[in-house]
Amino acid sequence: MLGDGTLPVDRHLDDIVALVRAEKTAVIVAPPGSGKTTRIPPALTALGRTILLQPRRIAARALARRIAFERKWTLGEEIGWQIRFERRFSARTQLLVATEGILTARLQSDPLLSEFAVVVLDEFHERSIHADLALALAKQAADARGDLALVVMSATIDAQSIANFLGARVIDIDAKRFPVDVRYAPGRSVADVAAEVARDAKGHVLCFLPGVREIDAAALAVRRLPSAVDAANGQRPTANVLKLHGTLDVDEQERALAPSSQQKIILATNIAETSLTVDGVTDVIDSGLHKVMRFDPETALDHLVTEQISLDSAAQRAGRAGRTQPGRTTRLWDERAILRPHREPEVRRVDLTAAVLDILAWGGDPRTFAWFERPPEERIESAMELLRRIGPIEELHRFPLHPRLARVLIDAHGSDEAVRICAELSGDLAHEMTSIARRTLGDAYRQHVDDVTLRRAFLAGYPDRVAMRRESGSSRVLLSSGTGAVLAREIDTREGEFLVALDVVGGAESLVKRAMVIERDWLTPTHRDRVHAVVGNEERETERIWYDRLLLAQNTVAVRKLAPKLDPELQRRIAFAGDAKRVNQLAPERLALPSGRTAKLEYRDDGSVVASVKLQELFGLAETPLIGPRRTPVTFALLAPNGRPVQITRDLKSFWSTTYQDVRKELRGRYPRHPWPDDPWTAQATHRTKKR
Repeated sequence: MLGDGTLPVDRHLDDIVALVRAEKTAVIVAPPGSGKTTRIPPALTALGRTILLQPRRIAARALARRIAFERKWTLGEEIGWQIRFERRFSARTQLLVATEGILTARLQSDPLLSEFAVVVLDEFHERSIHADLALALAKQAADARGDLALVVMSATIDAQSIANFLGARVIDIDAKRFPVDVRYAPGRSVADVAAEVARDAKGHVLCFLPGVREIDAAALAVRRLPSAVDAANGQRPTANVLKLHGTLDVDEQERALAPSSQQKIILATNIAETSLTVDGVTDVIDSGLHKVMRFDPETALDHLVTEQISLDSAAQRAGRAGRTQPGRTTRLWDERAILRPHREPEVRRVDLTAAVLDILAWGGDPRTFAWFERPPEERIESAMELLRRIGPIEELHRFPLHPRLARVLIDAHGSDEAVRICAELSGDLAHEMTSIARRTLGDAYRQHVDDVTLRRAFLAGYPDRVAMRRESGSSRVLLSSGTGAVLAREIDTREGEFLVALDVVGGAESLVKRAMVIERDWLTPTHRDRVHAVVGNEERETERIWYDRLLLAQNTVAVRKLAPKLDPELQRRIAFAGDAKRVNQLAPERLALPSGRTAKLEYRDDGSVVASVKLQELFGLAETPLIGPRRTPVTFALLAPNGRPVQITRDLKSFWSTTYQDVRKELRGRYPRHPWPDDPWTAQATHRTKKR
């Protein structure tokens, strides 16, 4: 802020309003502290009612209060907010601050967004799936209307790609920033550095950590250290250690953001990285880490993982220290570390089910939808398949929840137990979810259901998360995705053969942290197939019944006798007669492999025919080869790259469908240079590594 209370963006406001009035679109890039968020949206209300989209609920509330203070507006009158579970606005509200999902919900009921003249997407560089979807849907409305203005803003962004998508001009506001002294302290803890920095800091200290657990640990450590500022020396009171993250209640969040004459050490997630302003911060301590959701195709689940932040995120965090005066930032990683330039968009890394439901509810086709950045096709199809299993979409989209949880609450009639578990799974507050269930279910809302109804409801919401014990009473299970997992110790489900896994954490072996017992007869088979096997002098045809990749049952449906086995004296007579070609047809020495090579066949006394083959040489071979007049299936000893057997099978089709995923998970970490495709049916067979 300049000495007279103006902000760098103020001198550009008239030009921005004129551009948006004329061209109905703009992309605005301005550094932190320039005033783009608090000054531009109120100015755009000159064009009509405006909606300002923010990535996070806490930022939406804080910005509405800040703008109301600066403009001398009244909350709920000229300015208001609408976030998930909470709203404060009226028909007279000219500027509505909302989270991105709110716009998507409004567009489903009003595809032309007729209540608004201007849409502003702020902090777009965060690239949440909701922001991408909001941008694409708002562009559809703007193209249809012709008079709806669409503005995108950020401090660090690939502006040109957005400008190309919108057909917009880029306004780059080159505001002067206060200098920030960047230091590096690899290997040190946030608590140690915070206590040290606070001793001579001119203002508050803002510390960035990846998550709630790390914040709690750091808060405990800071409070145990000698005071950041010793109250006994008569200088000033001890620093106040405060937390700031999205799961805190509103009062705790406000305490961290409120002005204070007492020094604060604020321990925050990346929620404090952008729009939120913590006045008086002069020092930033950056762990360099954040937690992101990442989709695991093996388990078909999103997992929360801790990763190194990107370069633009590091710049945003450092900028918090230089908003009102020169500041300092201490980075707890090696200065030589190479950070990727921009954060990875969520559309590339998270479950798309909720986004696909939003598009369908809006009336579009996710396969042909004009995404800002199109996700992988297989992820779209996977989301469509899940919605097909848990739908209908007309029921699901009425709930501001993930479609899985919506299905559970519908089938459990909003029962207390269903609400409690759903709230724990999603991180929402139970009373907020109860309010949604009561309001949405209407006459179908009942607080109490029996145990069977509850368990069936969770199966309905998680039909692709069925798990089957490998042995009775065992903690080891096979998931319906085909991957193995182990039940956490705290799960008391020893009696059930089948379970629905509600909370699964990935790793070397997936860990099921929460599950419910379900009954075998609740599972509707997804498909059936038939296989052939030779037992003695009979060939048996077996029908197998599957639930995804779990084998529910198998029944013999046909048996036929085989011709007698060739004894050695017959083979000798044929050989003596010189008919070597006939002998090779009946008992070949080698078997041709899909890799282009051959494997030696071993004829054993028990009548089996065995071939030892490296697993990768059989990719694409669905049916087990049959040898000789008795049509004996080859028994494959499947070898790891070190030549040791990892599996023996006479039924390749069953191996690919069930056991392969477990073998793949075990071996690909030990032999990363060898190919371990997710789909062995279509993969190219080879005896080579990925890179020669």
